[in-house]
Amino acid sequence: MAHGEIPASGRELKFRALMAQLRRGMLDGTWPPGSKLPTERALAAETGVSVTTVRRAYEDLVGLGLVERRQGAGTFAAQRVGEERPDRRVVGVLVPDTAFYYPRVLQGIEKELAAAGARLVLACSHYDPAEEDAAVERLLTAGVHGLLLVPTLHTATDPGRRAEELLALPVPAVLVERRLAAHGPGDPTEHVCTDHEGGAYDAVRHLRALGHRRFGLVVRSDAPTTAPIESGFARAVADLGLPEPCLQSDVMERWKAERADRAVAALRAARVTAALCFGDREAALVLAAARRAGLRVPDDLALVSYDNEFADVAETPLTAVSPPKFQVGRLAAQILLRRLAEGDASPLHQVQLRPRLVVRASCGATC
Repeated sequence: MAHGEIPASGRELKFRALMAQLRRGMLDGTWPPGSKLPTERALAAETGVSVTTVRRAYEDLVGLGLVERRQGAGTFAAQRVGEERPDRRVVGVLVPDTAFYYPRVLQGIEKELAAAGARLVLACSHYDPAEEDAAVERLLTAGVHGLLLVPTLHTATDPGRRAEELLALPVPAVLVERRLAAHGPGDPTEHVCTDHEGGAYDAVRHLRALGHRRFGLVVRSDAPTTAPIESGFARAVADLGLPEPCLQSDVMERWKAERADRAVAALRAARVTAALCFGDREAALVLAAARRAGLRVPDDLALVSYDNEFADVAETPLTAVSPPKFQVGRLAAQILLRRLAEGDASPLHQVQLRPRLVVRASCGATC
């Protein structure tokens, strides 16, 4: 196995894809409440994953209340209490992806809506603005009472106008992991977001407390999270009086072994001893490149990853900034339900949740 390779990533990706497929099937009516799901062996054969992966997915769905096991009978889509109540709230949820980042957000949403007796209808935009518009229309046509939206504001020509269009929809909308940061107090959206600036700031402050002075920042440049991470990183460097950092930025598709090698060479030339990498994949590539360059992690180069999706399974477990994804989803659902219940009497919620730093071996400190 090559240095820095993430041994469980293939299985983990298959697991997430299977979870997304099963959730979609139960939410779009492929497996309506009470229907029997395929056996573990049958589903494994159909999807090409292992029986162990299917079993883990079913167990997680049981924990979410979406699936129930019946001894000797099999696995069934859970009956939804009050499904036919005419006053039951129906919430439309639009995410750009169901395999990365958002599964934990969806779990938080699902848990809160289930506890409130509300029903969820899921749609995915795949980061395509046209598909996003079509998905919103489908959700409205399905009769949803409110929307939880992750819109593509970061690629919009005019994010403010796009936000106004979403706020003008005929049902209340709460944005999830999106806000109009550039508008400051002029942001009219109701939203729940991760404080990515704060997360990056805390990572630099932690590394500085370990004695590091020369920092690097490695990012993929084509993500909505990049700008606040860069801002928080720059603010921390300025506040702590640190030298000019070394920035290595590129689009995600270009972050491969060769690009990581060039990034590590640049970090080394700048005498960097600590780097923040966004995200886990890029951090793993930098870890492998550092080893190829003869650098020891963390002795010669301390690393902190931003995301914590699979940072713990790197060959050297990666210290990581961990966005509170489950809590973001759960709180967004709470706010929308309150808006539906109270209307304009409910105050406008604009919430940021600070990530936590999970300390592992890659920065040279212990928990």
